[in-house]
Amino acid sequence: MTGPKLALTDSDLTTLAADVVVVGTVQGPDGLALADGGAAVDAAFEGGLVSLLDTLGAKGKAEEVVKLPTLGKLAAPLLIAVGLGKPDADGAITEEQVRRAAGAAARSLSGRKRAVTTLSAVHLGATVEGTLLGGYGFTTYKSEAGDGPLGKLDLVAPATGALKDHRAALKAATAIAEAVTTTRDLVNTPPNDLFPASFADRAATLGKAVGLDVEVFDEKALRKAGYGGILGVGMGSSRPPRLVRLTYVGPKATKKVALVGKGITFDTGGISIKPAAGMDEMTSDMGGAAAIVATMVLAAKLKYPLEITAWVPMAENMPSGAAYRPGDVLTMYGGKTVEVLNTDAEGRLILSDAIARACEDNPDYLIETSTLTGAAVVALGKKTAGVMGSDDFRDRVAAAGRAVGENAWAMPLPEELRADLDSRLADLANVMGHRWGGMLAAGIFLREFVTEGVQWAHIDIAGPSWHSGGPTGYTTKGSTGVPVRTLAAVLADIAANG
Repeated sequence: MTGPKLALTDSDLTTLAADVVVVGTVQGPDGLALADGGAAVDAAFEGGLVSLLDTLGAKGKAEEVVKLPTLGKLAAPLLIAVGLGKPDADGAITEEQVRRAAGAAARSLSGRKRAVTTLSAVHLGATVEGTLLGGYGFTTYKSEAGDGPLGKLDLVAPATGALKDHRAALKAATAIAEAVTTTRDLVNTPPNDLFPASFADRAATLGKAVGLDVEVFDEKALRKAGYGGILGVGMGSSRPPRLVRLTYVGPKATKKVALVGKGITFDTGGISIKPAAGMDEMTSDMGGAAAIVATMVLAAKLKYPLEITAWVPMAENMPSGAAYRPGDVLTMYGGKTVEVLNTDAEGRLILSDAIARACEDNPDYLIETSTLTGAAVVALGKKTAGVMGSDDFRDRVAAAGRAVGENAWAMPLPEELRADLDSRLADLANVMGHRWGGMLAAGIFLREFVTEGVQWAHIDIAGPSWHSGGPTGYTTKGSTGVPVRTLAAVLADIAANG
């Protein structure tokens, strides 16, 4: 589902011909209050809007939506007041509060032709992201799609700042939100339609449309180059694996960045098969790859002054007479050998091939993301990503995630766990002989394939990449698009600070 057309406006809100006017409310120290941008609307109600909303039970709580007929006081027949919650310790409303409120409001605007919002006066970029993400819907496979998206949204510009800066913020936020929705679309596509070859085709189409250099390695090319991890995992499927390389070279590029994402288009666990309950959610096991593909498109749109190369391995992990087995030894790209003790620890096998190849290009930074371990969900829950890697860069990535509202937490790579990955047959085993510290052990496994001197980070999104509950804030059911906004923030940081 495409989002609304977005435009900045300086029109008089009392006379603007729209279906709905959206204002923000706050849980202030003295009770319900209007957020920035609401003064003009309040004036049309002769200063009595807060009292009316209070009568209707409005409290200003986060994501609270209260509807009020305007009875001719505005040209728009309906007013929607959406709660931002309590200000922070400094008395400010955060960007994340605006995103969540904008997302909640967006779901109330479906099917309408035109609306205007004052949330953008609080924070423009957050309002754009929250609106486009909160109003997202995936209806490709629905025979009756229901109400379409809002047609147009007019955004009241913040009172401070230059118009050109507001326009730049609108462009950047729109591009970031579109990258998230692209990720959601890919992940939400069912695995009978999104398998390695079709995923590679879609990635190539997206990349070429924005001028990226694209190369797709089929199973023959993978075999010739020695990508043993990708080939091993993909052996059991009738749909052979792929590896996609996407390259972007920005203007005056000063740093080289490698991106890697796990693209298991469906994960049964292979011979070490998963329980049936919840296996349908394994359609999301390519969430990391989808985020990387969408981020590459975003980089081209925003013209980051960087050289960025993505390596995206894609495979379907299936049990069959041709599938790889526990006990097999795989020779990875670059020559290291791995004893397979559990075929459900397949993500690290395809990622290791891609990481090893990416490091051959001597990047300054390498960022890899994947729905890698159930242990990450046990440790951090469903809404927080675990970040491992080089200490300084790991912390930088985790901080960037938190700053944009994608919760992330830095995790260690304890040296004592490395010995637990020793193999009796090969250079290392793909899992430990026990369950303790499984998320960290996976990071340690990946570290074995990172060239010394490369600053790197591994983002385990097994929890936050998929939302199984009802919509909340700007998060809808199914794929969340995490960690696209984190990746965008990190790339912007590298571009600005090296």
